[in-house]
Amino acid sequence: MNNPIKHFGFQAENYKILLIGLAINILGFLLMIGGGSDDPSKFDASELFSTVRITIAPMLIVGGYIVILFSIIKKPKNPNALSGKTDNDIPQVDKEIVGAQAQKKTETPLTQKQSYFNKNKK
Repeated sequence: MNNPIKHFGFQAENYKILLIGLAINILGFLLMIGGGSDDPSKFDASELFSTVRITIAPMLIVGGYIVILFSIIKKPKNPNALSGKTDNDIPQVDKEIVGAQAQKKTETPLTQKQSYFNKNKK
């Protein structure tokens, strides 16, 4: 049970960004709370309809959701991080072999019609 799940898409960086987004969301909801009065006969419109509650708090909430969405879709910088492989585990390929294989692929083989006509010309 000591092995972490290798195929799971979240890394430590994703979790950090997710927690930052959640903190921004919670801050936005906390700024939106309040504005009520203990005395039901008293109404204070400036406290209830303040700029913080009407403008800043909803912007923080939407921004928090954007940060959370970013943390979910962010891919790791190292493509081998999800498979658990390190750079030392990946075999190094000889450049000469790769170059020779690429050269073979660029040569155009004769089609069946071309080879048929070349045989009949002789």
